[in-house]
Amino acid sequence: MKTVLLTGFEPFGGSRINPSIEACRPLDKKLFNSLKVHVREIPLFYSTIRPILINAIEEFEPSIILCTGQSGSVTINIERIAINVADARIPYNCGTQPVDQTIVLDGPAGYFSTLPLRKILEALKKSNIPANLSNSAGTFGCNHIFYELMHYVAQNNLNIPAGFIHVPSLPEQVIGKNQPSMDLRLIIEALNVVIDTISRDL
Repeated sequence: MKTVLLTGFEPFGGSRINPSIEACRPLDKKLFNSLKVHVREIPLFYSTIRPILINAIEEFEPSIILCTGQSGSVTINIERIAINVADARIPYNCGTQPVDQTIVLDGPAGYFSTLPLRKILEALKKSNIPANLSNSAGTFGCNHIFYELMHYVAQNNLNIPAGFIHVPSLPEQVIGKNQPSMDLRLIIEALNVVIDTISRDL
């Protein structure tokens, strides 16, 4: 059976929850147009993001790879490009805090997502889910895994849809902070729409 690899990050920055992995978990083993979803939680440790991601890719040999992470945005952000820079405003959970660091030595400056970005955006809007195309995944863990993903896909000539999506914080994470958030149920629905759209586009 063909598969979808879906990843989310562990909590970070003092939070006890991360909406990306929380929204991914209910989709584990779910079928989308005969593709079975496999969910993996990614530790936010600088040196382990790449091997854990690659191990999952090699285990499941997915036809679709979608990585997710948390942002401070009010919308589901469909990321267009990953850049070869790690520059963290806060430390990774391992304590590492890279500054102007190259993620992959001799790697290209950037990689574009191979997801059907516009189709995903239109499907989310049609489902009344706030969404946006984003041209910056930042320079922290989310951009890090996005770049590692696209570098692996390019180096191994994998002709598959692969990319990254940012999801907003949860309401309980922003109490007293005057920051945007999105209900977990809506984030889960967004991931359902995204994976369904990608699978139909294969």
